[in-house]
Amino acid sequence: MRLIKLTKVLFIFLVCFTTIDPVSSQNSDKPNNAIEVNTTQCPQITSVYNRISYLLNGEWNYIIDQHKLGYARKVWENKVVENKSQLLEYNFNNADKIQVPGSWNMQSKELFYYEGQVWYQKAFDFDKKENKRYFLNFGAVNYEAEVYLNGLKLGGHKGGFNPFTFEITETLQENENALIIRVSNRREAEQIPSMYSDWKNFGGITRDVQIIEEDQSFIRDFTLQLQKDKNNVINFEVIIDGNLKEENVKLSIPELGISKTVKTTSEGFAKASIEHNKIELWSPENPKLYHVEFELNGKVLSDKIGFRTIQVKDGEILLNNEALFLKGICLHEENPETNTRTNSKVEAKRILNTAKELNSNYLRLSHYPHNEHIVRLADEMGIMLWEEIPVYGDIDFKNPATFALSQDMLNDLITRDKNRASVIIWSMANETKISDERNTFLKKLIDFTREKDDTRLISVALLTNKERSTETVKVVDDPFGKNVDIISANQYSGWYGGTPDIIKNIKWQIEYDKPFVFSEFGAGALQGFHADSLTIWSEEYQEWYYKETLKMCNSIEKLRGISPWILFDFQSPKRQLKPYQNGFNRKGIISSEGVKKKAFYVLQDFYKNK
Repeated sequence: MRLIKLTKVLFIFLVCFTTIDPVSSQNSDKPNNAIEVNTTQCPQITSVYNRISYLLNGEWNYIIDQHKLGYARKVWENKVVENKSQLLEYNFNNADKIQVPGSWNMQSKELFYYEGQVWYQKAFDFDKKENKRYFLNFGAVNYEAEVYLNGLKLGGHKGGFNPFTFEITETLQENENALIIRVSNRREAEQIPSMYSDWKNFGGITRDVQIIEEDQSFIRDFTLQLQKDKNNVINFEVIIDGNLKEENVKLSIPELGISKTVKTTSEGFAKASIEHNKIELWSPENPKLYHVEFELNGKVLSDKIGFRTIQVKDGEILLNNEALFLKGICLHEENPETNTRTNSKVEAKRILNTAKELNSNYLRLSHYPHNEHIVRLADEMGIMLWEEIPVYGDIDFKNPATFALSQDMLNDLITRDKNRASVIIWSMANETKISDERNTFLKKLIDFTREKDDTRLISVALLTNKERSTETVKVVDDPFGKNVDIISANQYSGWYGGTPDIIKNIKWQIEYDKPFVFSEFGAGALQGFHADSLTIWSEEYQEWYYKETLKMCNSIEKLRGISPWILFDFQSPKRQLKPYQNGFNRKGIISSEGVKKKAFYVLQDFYKNK
């Protein structure tokens, strides 16, 4: 356990509330008779890395439970053999070890393609202080988690890429705590993503686990951003968790000379607007962040916040009222050195440095919420971000449970990242087929997003119309385009259909008078395989493809950005063609070992001169 020293805390206030356990109530393999403590799954505590917290990362014990026997054996009770005649068919103390955070797939050969459930256990002591509250926070668990502390069931969570929290003040002990998590990465039709996705279904506790220490009343969440379309008005909202009475919360931005005290309502909420005419605006060229402080009852919480505006006007994307071209690349959350989930600040910085080397000013974080480290570092390093949830392909758009899960995931993402200046686009979906059910589903998500955060742009990665399109004319007329700020489309001419020599003749017909972002294009190449430019899978073919596609991009009148697919090769079990794929999608312009392919330098030069 390691103390993350407080840079002084911040963020949103929402009162913890008792919930029905989503795991046991919906689709657990068996009802479970563990005692359920009167603990609550709480609304998200934001800015966790700026709070006093104790990491539970490191070595955990684990037991594979392919046949779902854990409930019958009551493994959450963490029993040990007490005499030589006692039969106990599990033993965490003698179990195999696994690193948290991490995916089980890359830590054990027998788990490489495993989809099922695994029980995790962590034993720890804790220095519990009087008059403090404690919260157990998970950065992400893929996909479904059921959480037990000291034999008591805290609750469950579904969704593999979002944080979740339980209050454990009464359950946490000074000595010999046993934290046990049932984790399942089985795919289900009602989930997002559903049964099909073109990336590896990494299982496990994939991001940080920490115990957060707070006062009896504390700032759970806050919002601090420029008012939409105005660069001199800061809107401030704060939510307090704890004793729900009127409290004074002080906001300070020392560099701007701002000091503002607001009084919360009896529900713990307050908001205010502050006008200031000398705010230095955040941009990729000048990623200015202000040190901000929030004080409640003498305790100061802090963060670094950038202020900028983003809007669409007259066919342009405007950052701080200046026209912008998004020079981007798509990214999966996979470390090219370890081929597992990226989950550390060091890894995030390495990836962003690579994007900067490419001369990018923008990343599309595909196809799910990435870890918080990369979003915070993007603020510091001046990289704009497109963030999305994994509403991907053939989602069950008719299922209310699927919609509820999608909205919860979107809510968690926006709550976590709404104060990050780098985030300029919220995306609802990727490559979904047109239907009335899809249109209704996505429109409800957009309405929810605009109500929660109206300061960013909305997009969806669409497809071209196959019936109206030809080899040389690509039509974007998805009826859902009327609901978004930016028209985006994925298209792979020259890879899926045709060869690069047809690309130079392609014309785009975009049926909306809005900025167009080419959200995906690309071609595969096995790094180190060299041939002529007509030989598929060679670096030379991918290089030629990029040269021709980028020439075509320059001819698209409404084009205001591109994000080719993809920065690094990544694992995808459906991609088994030997000797080229071997379980990887090879469309990266950098290999799965971190070696740059020829296409990297083509795109780098294009961005340098764009």
